Amino acid sequence: MSLDPLLLEVLACPCEHHAPVEVDGDPATAIVCTRCRTTFPVRDGIPVMLLDDAAPGPHGIGNPVSSVDE
Repeated sequence: MSLDPLLLEVLACPCEHHAPVEVDGDPATAIVCTRCRTTFPVRDGIPVMLLDDAAPGPHGIGNPVSSVDE
């Protein structure tokens, strides 16, 4: 199941910086913050944007990942 592109345009990471998110994988099983790389699960086609359910990025939730780290 794919996520609605309009939904992806309005979703943002719930950390204080509110960076956009992108789909991780095909079909979408998770979405990832473009700033901190925190991963949020997609369950039954619905993104779960709760920090308690998220997998923190390499530097933690909300902490930016530089291009060198990727």
